[in-house]
Amino acid sequence: MAEPNYLTKSRYTAGLQCLRRLWLNVHEPAEWEEPESGSIEAVGLEIGQMARLLFPGGVLVEEPPWEHAEAVARTAALMADRSVAAIFEAAFVHSGVRVRVDVLERRSRGYWAMCEVKSSGEVKDHHYDDVAVQLHVLRGAGVRLSAVDILHVNKAYVRGHNSVSWPKFFSRVDVKAEAKKRLDGIETRLRKQRACLARAKAPKIEPESHCHTPVSCEHWESCTASKPSDWVFYMPNFRSARREELRALGIESISAIPDDFRLSPRQTVIREATRNGALHVSPDLSLRLSGFGPPAFYLDFEAFLPAVPLYHGTRPYQTIPFQWSLHHVDANGVVSHREFLADAGPDPRRQFAETLVAALKGSKLPIVVYSSYEQTRLAELATHFRDLKQPLRGIIRRLADLLPVVRSAIYHPNFDFSSSIKTAAPALCPDVTYDDLDDIADGGAASTAFWLMANGRVDAATSTRLRKSLLAYCQRDTWAMVRLHQGLIALASNKD
Repeated sequence: MAEPNYLTKSRYTAGLQCLRRLWLNVHEPAEWEEPESGSIEAVGLEIGQMARLLFPGGVLVEEPPWEHAEAVARTAALMADRSVAAIFEAAFVHSGVRVRVDVLERRSRGYWAMCEVKSSGEVKDHHYDDVAVQLHVLRGAGVRLSAVDILHVNKAYVRGHNSVSWPKFFSRVDVKAEAKKRLDGIETRLRKQRACLARAKAPKIEPESHCHTPVSCEHWESCTASKPSDWVFYMPNFRSARREELRALGIESISAIPDDFRLSPRQTVIREATRNGALHVSPDLSLRLSGFGPPAFYLDFEAFLPAVPLYHGTRPYQTIPFQWSLHHVDANGVVSHREFLADAGPDPRRQFAETLVAALKGSKLPIVVYSSYEQTRLAELATHFRDLKQPLRGIIRRLADLLPVVRSAIYHPNFDFSSSIKTAAPALCPDVTYDDLDDIADGGAASTAFWLMANGRVDAATSTRLRKSLLAYCQRDTWAMVRLHQGLIALASNKD
C-alpha cells in the first residue's frame, strides 16, 4: 500500500529538483538502510548530534518519523515547559506538510529561534528552500520566530592540541531574509507537489543535468535504463542546450549525431570512434609523450577529508594524504615498487612527506602522475613543512601528467566516454583490471577506510584487512599507469 501523500521538507526539496523524483521517493522508495559508518550520511548525522552540545538544557523529541502525531504532541508539551531551553527534532505539521526542526531554541517573550544544522562547510543555495518550507510550517503552526539560522561547519576552524571546540567548529548564519524570499509561491509549489503525488503513475520527465543538481538522484539508473549505451548525455563537455537540439531532432545516440552538427574536435573523434568501433590515435602522440620516459617513476596518492579534524593544526574537510604508491621502470624495462601507508594514529602528513622525499632522492627521472592532484597535495605539504619545501618542490618540478595526453591524443571505444585511469588503462591493456580488488576499488572507498581506522571504528582484524586492501588498490593505480604508458608508447611507435 502506498504511503500517505503528505509532504515533508525532504520530499519538498526532492520535488523542487524533479517531480518524478518526488513521486518515486514516495510511491516506489528504495529500501532504507542504516548509513554505513564513515559515509557522508553517517557523518552528517554525527555532526547534527554534536551541534546539540551548543544548546545546553535542550531536550530531544525521540518519537520516530512514523509517530509524527505523537512527536507533535511531545513538542507542544516541551514548548510549554519554560525550563526547556531548546528542543531537538521538534515536530510540526501544517496543511499536510510535516517537518522536524533540528533545533528550536527558546528566546524571550514567547519567541523562538529555528536552527537548521548542515554538515557542509558553507551555506548552499538549496539550503534556503529546506529552511523556507520549515519556516512556512512553523508560521502556520503559530510559532513566533525571532531568528532563522543555519548552523554549518566552520572550515576556518583550526583544531588545537586538545579536543574539538564545538562552539568554534560551527558557524551560525542568519538566513531569515533569504528564506522569506523563498516563501513566495510556496503554496503553489506545494499544491503542484500534492497533485503529483496523487497521480497513479510517475510523471514522465526526461533525465538531464537537473538529475544531479543539487544532489544526484537515487533513481538515475532506473530512469536511464532505456537509454542507448552511447546516449548523448555521456558526451564529454556537451552542454544541455546542445543535447536539447539533438532531442528536437529525435537523436539520442552519439553515433547518430549528424556530420553537419557542430562538435568540438575531441567530440568529433568520440563520435567517429563510437560509430566505427575503431581506435583513434593522434599522429603527434609520440611528440606528446616526450619527457615522460622511461625510465620513469609512477606516483599516486590517497587522502581523506575528515569533517571533524582529527589532528592538531588541521581544519574541517582539510585534505590529509595518508598513502602513496611508487612504481619505477628502469632503462632496461625492469619494474620495481615502493609504497607507504600511514598508521591510523598520529597525523600522517610528516611521515608521508619524508618517506616520499627519501624514495625519490638522488634521481632526476620524470615522475608520471594522472591528474594535477599530486601536485596540489605536494604544494600544500611544502607550505606546511618549511624544512621539506625544497625537496618537495623538486618533486613537483619532475611531475609529468599523462592525463592531458590521453584526453587530447587518443580515444578508444571502450573508454566509455571517460579518460579516467580505471577506464583508459583496461581499454588499452586488457591485463589491467580492478575487478579482483576486495573492499576498496576507488578513491572514495579508500578515504572511508582510512577514516574508519583513524577514528577507531573498526576492530584489529578489520583494520588489518583494510590496510591490505588499501595497499593493493593504490599499487594497482600506479601499475595501471605503467601499463597505460607502455600501451601509449606502443601505439606511438606504430604511428611513426
